[in-house]
Amino acid sequence: MTTINGYEIALSEDKLDHIINDEMMPVNMIGSDFDGYQKLADGDKQALTHLIKAARIINDVALEQDHPLNRGIKKGLEIAAATDPYAAKALKLFNSLNGVSGLNGIDPQPVEIFAGVHMFKGRNFYPTDLSTDEFHAILQKMLEDGKDGEVREIVSARTMVRRSGDGLRAIDYTAYFAPEFAIAAKELEAAAKSSTNAAFNEYLNWQAQALLQTNEDMDVLADKHWAELQNTPLEFTLSRENYDDEMTPTIFDNPSLAALLESRGILPVPKDMLGARVGIINQKGTDLILTFKEQMSKLAKLMPLCDKYEQKIDVGDAVKQTMVDVDLVTLQGDYAQCRGSITTAQNLPNDDKLSVKTGGGRRNVYHRQVRMSTDKERTRRMLDKLLDAEFHRYFDDEAEHIFVIGHENGHSLGPDSSYKTALGIYQHTIEENKADIVSIAMMPQYVKAGVIDEKTLKKVYVTWGMRLLLKAKPQPSQPHRVGDLMHFNYLLRHGAIQMTPENKIRFDFDRLPEAVQQMLYETIEVQLSKSPARAKAFIDENSGWNALHDYIAKTLLSLGIKPYKDIRTYL
Repeated sequence: MTTINGYEIALSEDKLDHIINDEMMPVNMIGSDFDGYQKLADGDKQALTHLIKAARIINDVALEQDHPLNRGIKKGLEIAAATDPYAAKALKLFNSLNGVSGLNGIDPQPVEIFAGVHMFKGRNFYPTDLSTDEFHAILQKMLEDGKDGEVREIVSARTMVRRSGDGLRAIDYTAYFAPEFAIAAKELEAAAKSSTNAAFNEYLNWQAQALLQTNEDMDVLADKHWAELQNTPLEFTLSRENYDDEMTPTIFDNPSLAALLESRGILPVPKDMLGARVGIINQKGTDLILTFKEQMSKLAKLMPLCDKYEQKIDVGDAVKQTMVDVDLVTLQGDYAQCRGSITTAQNLPNDDKLSVKTGGGRRNVYHRQVRMSTDKERTRRMLDKLLDAEFHRYFDDEAEHIFVIGHENGHSLGPDSSYKTALGIYQHTIEENKADIVSIAMMPQYVKAGVIDEKTLKKVYVTWGMRLLLKAKPQPSQPHRVGDLMHFNYLLRHGAIQMTPENKIRFDFDRLPEAVQQMLYETIEVQLSKSPARAKAFIDENSGWNALHDYIAKTLLSLGIKPYKDIRTYL
């Protein structure tokens, strides 16, 4: 067996061949022959080269955040791959996961490329030998000793945490990753000198400064400038999402510690995993998305229990939200951790970010190359196996894009961040479930507004409903997939989805709107409760797995699956 940096590749060459040849889906980024690239001004083309370099530096940062061995092993694989085909295949899987290990969306346990190299609950954000019980005990002791400020930093979103004697200490990202951030900032500043759009250049300069200064106010300014970009030729995003940290949210499972932190005015927030996206704005796709934006203020007023909480968006005429469709040049860092899924769209900044809390807007970005990477033949066979023939005419890839637009807009509707974060380890599952259900529940409103027609509405219902079918029982750490399971079960229980004697799915278009409205109401109630126990009960009630789910999963697996992604970058 081949070893890399002293670690033995755990997967056989035959297994790697099977993954690469049979289970890996290419996702092609745009190249120099792309029409949108060729039409760019020379200055914007030059800016792209600098943005790509900055994105690759951010990938190094994300590798370090994810696992302490990632960067060293990647370098070792790259050297070995030059002469060893076995190592080259392991490198291809490493690049798909963007790390030494990760879930593939099917197997209950993470795929591990190297023997004895496992993932950690706190990734590399926390000491890898830190247990949950020790973590809680240390925080308790530090609070008892009056070290509130230090604890506040430890449980904040933007720090790496390391041991310090018997305690812990937090190191701000700008200090921990100072060498990497300095290089990335230099590339952003260089891009700003050649890019043709003044607003985009201003954002890049603010983002560069945010990387160089240990000052959250700089992040706020960068976020606010980014969220205001609408008419620019290029897209660059430094994303900060906190799905990966499973250590910080355990605090909410410890009622006494959570109460003590609350009494000190300390709100634990999971750590941000960094990602970088570079692309070219597609104006035609953007124009379509903006037609949905025009309805958001009206939708805010239709949200269940909207009189019980402060709405996330301005319900006046001006919605503080920009939206763009992007042809992708590269995805790096968190975006490239394709562990059972790949991001098709994104709504940032998240609720925990200070820019949102201080009145800044949000920005939705949609990934064209990701949504265009589909296996049409497999889809046809899936429909033949699992969908009643009467409904085949309603399945449509573009309808899924419309659903995703509704989903991303849905994140901006409903209770604010204090309600979401109070749900602890269940917050992401409840929030993703909410965004999905907002999308479907509000679709009839888009029909009333003339944005889509009745036939398209049915296409959205059916395409989304078939999207809920799972190839395996999801893990708690997969909030989107748990949400899919919850939706399927809820609709089945309420008769909106029905199974024929041949185990094929039918949709009741009359019952479905009422069912999703009810589920949305119950979801908002859970968020307003601020109760992790109630969130858990809601998830448990709706995420059961039985023989029907096994049948669907077995059928889907029999069609062949491609859970791994091969992001191919050409610029």
